[in-house]
Amino acid sequence: MKVWSKRVIGAVAGLMVAWLVTALFAAGTEGLAAHTSTAPAPHRQQPSGLFTLVPKAAPAAAQAGRQGQPGGVQMSEAAFKNIQVLKGIPVDEFMGTMGFFSTSLSVCCGDCHTGAGTSNPKWEDDPPRKKTARRMVEMVNALNKASFGGRQVVTCWTCHRGTLSPAVTPPLDFAYGDAVPVPPDILPRAASGVPTADQIFDKYLQAIGGAARANALTSYSAKGTSILYGEVGNGDPAELYAKAPNQVSMLIRQREGDVARTFDGANAWFQLPLTVVPQYPLTGSLLEGAKFEAAMAFPWKIKEYFPTWRVSFQTALEGRDMNVVQANNRDVIATLYFDKETGMLRRMIRYANTSVGRTPTQIDYSNYKAVAGVQMPFSFSYTWVSQREEWTLTEYQPNPTIDAAKFGRPTVRK
Repeated sequence: MKVWSKRVIGAVAGLMVAWLVTALFAAGTEGLAAHTSTAPAPHRQQPSGLFTLVPKAAPAAAQAGRQGQPGGVQMSEAAFKNIQVLKGIPVDEFMGTMGFFSTSLSVCCGDCHTGAGTSNPKWEDDPPRKKTARRMVEMVNALNKASFGGRQVVTCWTCHRGTLSPAVTPPLDFAYGDAVPVPPDILPRAASGVPTADQIFDKYLQAIGGAARANALTSYSAKGTSILYGEVGNGDPAELYAKAPNQVSMLIRQREGDVARTFDGANAWFQLPLTVVPQYPLTGSLLEGAKFEAAMAFPWKIKEYFPTWRVSFQTALEGRDMNVVQANNRDVIATLYFDKETGMLRRMIRYANTSVGRTPTQIDYSNYKAVAGVQMPFSFSYTWVSQREEWTLTEYQPNPTIDAAKFGRPTVRK
């Protein structure tokens, strides 16, 4: 990704993609949407994507879903105007789709939307790139339907690979130079030469301090800072709360408002300031991903999350050999990387589904220190399609009493 203002890149990424696709193909697809936002857009604005950013009044059922109450989930066409292609999907999946576009083409909202990233965006404009994106979505859908039975075999990433226009001719340096492999989402199973999944998890449990100490840690809070990719300075105040078995809250106190991810054991919320939809509940695959991520707040218990883990081939991260385990269900694919020598967990990648392809979320753990006898990461990077956050924690509090409201719907702080 380019080093732009990354605070809001994710929600807006989607629209970029739409344009990128335009340069690439010419198939038919309706316009994604034209959104118009009346709020000023500061330097780190995070709009939505191939639509117009102007929310419109939603039906009562959709409004109930938007408030996290029974009665339905708000759909894209209820939240935005001029939705032509990405209809019938929840707002959270729509925003994830925008992020998929952005990441696949390495673009930002300003590449597709007039005035994006300024104080006077014109989301209602319908420039050629937005129209092209619509055609691209339809083209890809038609390819998958005609050739692959509707499975998502072809996506934006298939051709673009981080560029605006797909490459046409293979360079010889690529053929005879060092390969840069891109691992598949579903990793192959290693038939031999690797430890079993039980052995990998057992070694990790011993490395962090043993079962007795780990199981005694049933909740924790932590404070520190988080800085976004491409930014400089000391970062923003950040807070982390977790309660076993699967409640978590991550808060970043940015000056434009709080970034928040919460899961209370059943419901998940996401909040990102300066976006067309600054707060919304997660549904479907994204909700299942949030559930898994909450369980990962106590990773020594994660072995039981899936009934079966498979061991793939060993790989290297930053020059160190890793044991790799993976599991999946209908909605989520989860991959864990453990240091072969120390046994410590170094990386987690999970994939959630969107209407145009899977979106990854990646957490890299480092700087382990003892907290109540359990080795906990004091540094980690949280990377997803909207932004990359570098967290540096300065203190943990083991086994505090945490107000249940911390894990519920976030409070919007002006």
